[in-house]
Amino acid sequence: MSTYVYGVTHGDHPGPPEGLTGVGDPPAPVRTLRAGGLAAVVSDSPGQLRAKRRDLLAHQHALAETGAAGGVLPLRFGSVSADDDTVRTALTEHEDHYRGQLERLDGRVEYNVKAAHREEDVLRLVVAGDPEIRALTEANRASGGGSYQDRLRLGELIANGVREREAYDASALEEALSPAAEGRCPGPESGGRLVNLSFLVPRDASAAFVNAAEKFRRACPHLDVQVNGPLPPYSFVQTVPAHA
Repeated sequence: MSTYVYGVTHGDHPGPPEGLTGVGDPPAPVRTLRAGGLAAVVSDSPGQLRAKRRDLLAHQHALAETGAAGGVLPLRFGSVSADDDTVRTALTEHEDHYRGQLERLDGRVEYNVKAAHREEDVLRLVVAGDPEIRALTEANRASGGGSYQDRLRLGELIANGVREREAYDASALEEALSPAAEGRCPGPESGGRLVNLSFLVPRDASAAFVNAAEKFRRACPHLDVQVNGPLPPYSFVQTVPAHA
């Protein structure tokens, strides 16, 4: 039976609360494997593991419940080892790495922030802020639409203005939120978003971070800003070096 791994803790961690279940259908009991000075929070892995909502939430719930009693180094959804002995061997062989990670991330949480332009609003900002765009827009309107070259020129100016605004807004958001965070990590690029960043935040600075995000959102109504957290600091866990 393969072993599903939720995270790694110090060896003296009391472990998950009694009765906690994790991934699978039916949900598998969450348990602890100890080796040396570390422990792994695990359960039996289901035969076929898919990223279904129930299992994703179960993974996060297991980490949250275990983390309430002490620091947990979170592993991403889908971390599976061949068996319990393989997990124990990994804990022993990479103990220094895991200990360092636990110390670095203890008391920290992750906030993921995504931002995208509200198209109509940002276009109005770009037009209003560029005298050449305003003048050409008025000239085209007065001449019944303008020539092909005039329309092409206007399109280029607006496209350039939007790109410049994207860069400006992305930098402004990062600058506004970074003071309340200890680190940041870019997420995968996706169409339509100008920002996808994860921030590492001390747990006791969470309110300050959320307040800064809300202040930025109010100041920039042309942006759709989404804040997700607090989360386990998945994005800041460093994998075991290949040579280790």
